[in-house]
Amino acid sequence: MTASGGVTASAVLAEGGINLFGTTFPTFALFLFALSLFFLTGVYSFFKQGLKGAAIIVLMLAVLSFVAGLGRM
Repeated sequence: MTASGGVTASAVLAEGGINLFGTTFPTFALFLFALSLFFLTGVYSFFKQGLKGAAIIVLMLAVLSFVAGLGRM
């Protein structure tokens, strides 16, 4: 951390993750959370088009990536 309270890139690498709100999250876990959000936008799009089967499959992928992100923490 710097004197002003900011986080430098070297501090992030030294801690092994990204510090948000006092909690350190591994970079790969944040990537998996972002991937699950991306899948959820696909679910919304498929439901909007009436493709319920595809939406369920993508929803399962979103849940799996979210749970994998929790497992990496």
